[in-house]
Amino acid sequence: MEKLLALEMIRVTEAAAIASARYMGRGDRYGADRVATEAMRSTMSEMDIAATIVIGEGERDEAPMLYIGERVGRRENEEGALSPEVDIAVDPLEGTNLVATGQANAITVLAASEKGGLLNAPDTYFEKLCVGPVAAGRVDIRLTPTENLARIAGALGRGVNDITVVILDRPRHEDLINEVRQAGARIKLISDGDVIAAISCAVSGTGVHAVMGTGGAPEGVLTAAALRCLGGEIQARFKFRNDQERARARAMGHTDEDRVYFTQDLASGENLIFAATGVTNGDLLQGVRFFGGGARTHSIVMAYQAKQVRFVDTVHMFDRKRPPAVRV
Repeated sequence: MEKLLALEMIRVTEAAAIASARYMGRGDRYGADRVATEAMRSTMSEMDIAATIVIGEGERDEAPMLYIGERVGRRENEEGALSPEVDIAVDPLEGTNLVATGQANAITVLAASEKGGLLNAPDTYFEKLCVGPVAAGRVDIRLTPTENLARIAGALGRGVNDITVVILDRPRHEDLINEVRQAGARIKLISDGDVIAAISCAVSGTGVHAVMGTGGAPEGVLTAAALRCLGGEIQARFKFRNDQERARARAMGHTDEDRVYFTQDLASGENLIFAATGVTNGDLLQGVRFFGGGARTHSIVMAYQAKQVRFVDTVHMFDRKRPPAVRV
């Protein structure tokens, strides 16, 4: 099943990336997200999977498609055989503001697993700590940022002043930013998109060593799927903004507000797939490039069981009468 999912899921993120990339710089974040969602839903409907959306665009009353609990895909293939049961977590467009303003690092992203392999996280915040494989198992979100920076530096065999931490540029992170600066680490502030930042901290050569701060809980599950495939680590705990979020989490079975969720708690599946496609140019993935008669996409797809990470460069030909000039 994992091989099937790896091949099929990249088609889904590519379709969403191409659709949303046409909105780059047009100032329409909602339009970009809408067409990405529609493209994902349409592509999934053609696949031989019996999929359930466990993390999506929200509740049914708020989201017309890819809502939590929605069933997508063909329940039976053309031969009448039952399709495999799959849970899917999606963010049709991570970085809607990035696309609207033409900034870097917008992606389309999803994770897939056998049924029950992805945590059903409510739409609230997680406090997150993400590190790559070398520092995995050496950090603890219950410690101070200063203490964790020292542990990361020790694991990597370098000084704290050589560590780069990605933090979302939000007023709520003022104290965190000040402490990281006082500790001597370097900071890369980002406006949106902490999933791609977390992946970057687990890929050699990106110059990113950790992600700290508070961000979306659903994105934390997607991050966990990627980091589990890469051997990195995420630690997270809920940070509710109001009693309504707290009640919704309890209804989903999350009753211990102090619990620390680790990578495998968030993405426990054994047949685990993560896929992402660049929409705008970024640190890890190139954005969609249009040419006469087609487009070119750049994606990453990971398979946990196969222990494989692939970067996929795809040329999409919309008009076969105008063959693309493919450059390497």
